[in-house]
Amino acid sequence: MVTPTHPSSLERSSVDQQAYDIFLSFRGEDTRKSLVDHLYSALVRAGIKTFRDDDALRRGENISTELLNAIRGSRISIVVLSQGYASSKWCLEELAEIVHCKNTKSLTLFPVFYHVSPSDVRNQTGTFAESFARHEERFQQDMMRVKRWRAALTEAANCSGWDLESVSNGYEGKFIDMISKKIMHQLHPNHFNAAKHLIGIDFRVVEMKALLHLENNDVRIVSIHGMSGIGKTVIANAVYNQVSDGFEGSSFLKDIKETSKPFNGLVKLQKNLLSDITKNKDWPFENVDAGIYWIKKLLARKKVLLVLDDIDHVDQLEALAGNTSWFGAGSRIIATTKDKDLLKQLGNYEKYKVEELTCIDSLELFSWHAFKMPHPMEDYHELSISVVKYTGGHPLALEVLGSFLMGRSIIEWKSTVEKLQKMPDHNIQKVLQVSIDSLHEEIMDIFLDIACFFIGMDIEYVANILHGCGFSPDIRINNLVQRSVVIIDLHGKLRMHDLIRDIGREIVCQSSPIDPGRRSRLWFYEDALNVLHSEYMGSEVVEGLVLNPPSLADIHLKTDAFAKMNNLRLLQINNVHLTGSFELLSKELRWLCWHNCPLKILPQNFHLENLVVLDLQHSNFKEVWKENRVFNKLKVLNLSYSNNLCKSPCFSQVPHLEILVLEGCINLIELHDSVRYLEGLVLLNLRGCKNLRNLPKGISKLESLKTLNLSGCLQLEKLPENLGNLIALRELFIGGTAIKQLPSSLIFLMNWKGLSLYECEEKFSGSWLSRFSSQFSPRSLNPRTLLRAFISGFGTLGKLALRDCNLSEDKIPLDLGGFSSLQGLDLSENNFRILPDSISGLSKLQYLHLQQNKSLYSISGLPAKIETLSASGCSSLETLSFSSSSELAVLYLGECYNLVDIQGLNLESNMQVELVGCYNLSYDFSESVLQCTRTNYAPCNRLIIFPTSEIPNWFSNQEMGSSISFHVPSLLRGDFRILYICAVYTMTERSHMWWLEDNCIEWPRIKMVVHNKTKGYQQDILPAAPGHLNVSYSDNLFLFRWSILRNKFVILGNSFKIMELASGDEIKFSFDLGKFAEVKKCGVHILVDSPNIMDKNASDIQYICSDSVTDRESEDVAFVVDEFSESGFSIGSMVCENDISTNDEIFEGDVATDGVVFERHVATHNEVFEADAAIDGGVFEGHVAIDGKVP
Repeated sequence: MVTPTHPSSLERSSVDQQAYDIFLSFRGEDTRKSLVDHLYSALVRAGIKTFRDDDALRRGENISTELLNAIRGSRISIVVLSQGYASSKWCLEELAEIVHCKNTKSLTLFPVFYHVSPSDVRNQTGTFAESFARHEERFQQDMMRVKRWRAALTEAANCSGWDLESVSNGYEGKFIDMISKKIMHQLHPNHFNAAKHLIGIDFRVVEMKALLHLENNDVRIVSIHGMSGIGKTVIANAVYNQVSDGFEGSSFLKDIKETSKPFNGLVKLQKNLLSDITKNKDWPFENVDAGIYWIKKLLARKKVLLVLDDIDHVDQLEALAGNTSWFGAGSRIIATTKDKDLLKQLGNYEKYKVEELTCIDSLELFSWHAFKMPHPMEDYHELSISVVKYTGGHPLALEVLGSFLMGRSIIEWKSTVEKLQKMPDHNIQKVLQVSIDSLHEEIMDIFLDIACFFIGMDIEYVANILHGCGFSPDIRINNLVQRSVVIIDLHGKLRMHDLIRDIGREIVCQSSPIDPGRRSRLWFYEDALNVLHSEYMGSEVVEGLVLNPPSLADIHLKTDAFAKMNNLRLLQINNVHLTGSFELLSKELRWLCWHNCPLKILPQNFHLENLVVLDLQHSNFKEVWKENRVFNKLKVLNLSYSNNLCKSPCFSQVPHLEILVLEGCINLIELHDSVRYLEGLVLLNLRGCKNLRNLPKGISKLESLKTLNLSGCLQLEKLPENLGNLIALRELFIGGTAIKQLPSSLIFLMNWKGLSLYECEEKFSGSWLSRFSSQFSPRSLNPRTLLRAFISGFGTLGKLALRDCNLSEDKIPLDLGGFSSLQGLDLSENNFRILPDSISGLSKLQYLHLQQNKSLYSISGLPAKIETLSASGCSSLETLSFSSSSELAVLYLGECYNLVDIQGLNLESNMQVELVGCYNLSYDFSESVLQCTRTNYAPCNRLIIFPTSEIPNWFSNQEMGSSISFHVPSLLRGDFRILYICAVYTMTERSHMWWLEDNCIEWPRIKMVVHNKTKGYQQDILPAAPGHLNVSYSDNLFLFRWSILRNKFVILGNSFKIMELASGDEIKFSFDLGKFAEVKKCGVHILVDSPNIMDKNASDIQYICSDSVTDRESEDVAFVVDEFSESGFSIGSMVCENDISTNDEIFEGDVATDGVVFERHVATHNEVFEADAAIDGGVFEGHVAIDGKVP
């Protein structure tokens, strides 16, 4: 029986195109009642449409039509590979079809290795070998079938996925949560995770959207106000997720109240806002006024969506959205706040007050948390109503109380109701405290530590500290999460609602209401400072103290102030000057965070033997400690940006160090050789140590090291040859170094995930590069070596960029034959005259980039599966040819001045062709391009940019200037089929300065506005945005063709809309190419089939034969899967479903930035975190992505 997510799909006998988000494939006997059942439930709860196959569908010899349709109609397939998976011919047939769809229909495959080794799956060893022995005996007459199954298993095992044992140490709950989050991000990369149970949210979202008036082109502001915990952020999240795709850029700034408190907190928020919208991560300002300038400068012409979450002061508003004039037409600003009048200074704005939940919704939300179902258990119904009554419909109280009462006895429920009855006026804080007061002593300590000190910090960082304090953080924090007291966000940061945080802090304050010196924790700046300035106030009760000045002003204290704090275990004293005997400080310290520490060396009498985390960023050390210092418990040492540090400390007595960060220590010359003793070191960050010249040979003994970051070490010229001994190494960053050659031993690392060479100062030597490529050639590897290379991760390389590497067929030959899995290849800015022959053997290659190869004169022998070819700027290119089976859809050839002919180009299948500056193309070819566009009907949209100063003469409507209007004719029968829009444009004299203005790149872009003057609405369209117009000072024709279905066409611009061609409507098309280009004239043309037109507008259209039109059924399908689909994004003049792309590159399910591609991951600069990826040159999941450099 099919088990779909929504009951309505039971009525369908077959699965529609893209009917499901997920297809689950599994061996029922192994996993149906365990992992798969829980995974399916988690996906469904997250709103993911999931198809779970069942043995009831498996009858006969062949896979059922329903299963085939389900696989082909899904966007992602999760294949749970268990020990018995290969024993089922049905599972193997399913997998073969899934792999086929992966390679032909852009289905994404994620393998889940459930108590099996990926190696056993890949090579069919272990239990898989036994299964295949039986298959080979049974199917002796059909061995091709068995070979197809083997190939499918191998390909599935080579995909990025999850291994239960290595990812979560066998814990299925954590494993399933990880998969769910990853799938949610894959399906909705720009969206925020919504709350688990969105009860009563739908009508609130509808009301909010009505206040936003998204159909209008003005700038509007809406405030969402109400008490703490009422659901303001949840509503803002839901609205953001629904409408953000309709804007040029969007930013959701969470928890502004807390984020803005530290020094330069507002500046950080301004940078986050700009980064979210422009995708640029580096901003050259350090004060609020400069940030305001950049926001106004860059966003004044952009239609943006901005959510300001939890603002409580006018300063925050003035820094982030001080005036509606800062943002472009159509922008929307949403602010959540407790103060309904805070936004007055912005002028007119709408207010939305969040009311409490209704009784019915309250009971449902409570039941989900108390019983994991939408209604109470039978014996608990009346008790549930009593509890719900005392929450007053407050969502946070319902969630916390429900989580607290889950699994408790009726006696415990009755006791809770009695406590609630004693609380006057339904005081929400008192209601919540019922749950907090029941916490076990150790859990209470962890809760108070987080509430007072650790909100917003990385959970692993905090867990190290708490573990050093003798707690069990993994179990206890999980308990707090289950109780809805603590939240772990998508970035692994600890979060807590303000109400719950304040309850925790109030518990601490009530322990000593008058004397803060007798409180266990001091976090409030004034309280901490008063205690430390008074010799009488500190006491042995104090366990944690944070003194973090609101500005960079130095504070001078004496160590005597800490003399009585014998039990102090957590201490943060940023910008503090301490004088006196350090022996007076507590011997129980586990966490010392002392940024801008003025000491030149840690005093010998400073007792740090129990320290677990030592954070001394931006400090004054020349030598951190003497060589004989013992740190038996230290796990994390951070000395970043200590500019006076010349030599790292000795590590011989630091046996348990796991994380060592020396980033930005610009005068660090050497890393102490004792680093070889750090057997448990997992991360070593030396980024930006620009004077570091050598690495000690002992670094090769770090068998636990997973991440080594050497980016920006300008003086570093080589790596130890035996670096390949780092058997756990997964990520290596050497961008911005002087390294010219990598140790050959690196290719044999078993856990290889990433290599970044971004901004390398030197070109790599030709001999090494040649050797690098040849090492992957089947001709130079024996089977054993080849197998090891494939296991290492390079063998399944999906994307490779070798831009600007001085490659040529003579000087540095390149053999790509071993990269058989490549899908994306960038060989731009090299010295090829012809392409390497080995490219023809890359059967899976889909995207090839050859820009600015000035010597390249011929392109031929390309693999048939290439979908995108970009060869702009190849000024010597004369001929280009494609095979008859070519699947090319997108072709960029701008500024190929000498190009004469393009052979084999199938214009019927091309969605986009850009030929700006290709002046020497033959007349016959030029005519064929324009005529094919006119005469051939195919259910797809098409964009052509062509060098000419004339609109084709078959355009029935032509006007001078940048706009044109026409009236839609009346049809008695027949349909409109195709709508053509065109414009002739030229670059202005100012266009050569486009890149200089205020050091900010502003590309010339094509923007079109469709205005239905009769109906009174308009829509911006960016058919080529954010792709760029090649800067050519001659005239060029922009021609766009829309397919029309039932007199409607899709507009995919800032939002997805259907526009109808209604008889008599006056429609105006306007073009805007910005200040760098001028539109000289434009035209409109319509094609109609079977016409019978009886009005004066008949001359505006052209008839096409009915024979050339596909039948209605196939056309409907074509309309659904057309390039302009609702779930796609229009990027780089292309549309790609669920993909993100920049600089005209699109890779399925990947993020591409600055010509760098990462498979389904996100990250920043050269920082890499597991389950994330990178921007500006990072490599993950077996893919190399290198911006302009070569390993």
